Amino acid sequence: MRTVLVSCAMKGQLKVSTPAQYIAKLKEPRKSDIAALDQLIRKATKLDPFIQAGMLAYGHCRLKYAGGREADWFRIGVASNASYISLYVSATDSKGPVADRYKEALPKANIGKCCVRFKRLSDLDPAALKKMLSEGAKA
Repeated sequence: MRTVLVSCAMKGQLKVSTPAQYIAKLKEPRKSDIAALDQLIRKATKLDPFIQAGMLAYGHCRLKYAGGREADWFRIGVASNASYISLYVSATDSKGPVADRYKEALPKANIGKCCVRFKRLSDLDPAALKKMLSEGAKA
């Protein structure tokens, strides 16, 4: 397992213990988008889902920060925020942060180093999203 270095502000946390409970707590139309995204992530990555820091998470990994601190985290995470969905791709490889490379392929999303923010799942190109998720799971 590769150690990744990321620094992302996390939002959209719910007090739940399972992915099904997380999705059940959401209101429409966000609930349908998150449920569809959950299925897409499971199919594209084959990573096991769990709850980490009150968010949907997929694929355990160990983070090591520049200061030496370590923490258990996830490869991919999803959070429902007030006005957008956050998709965290906590992976880097020799080319840098995986999510950061998809700015042109996902123009309706606001993409930072590890976070892809968007209003509706239908705003994203499904093929580009699958490719990013697959790369993020492998990096």
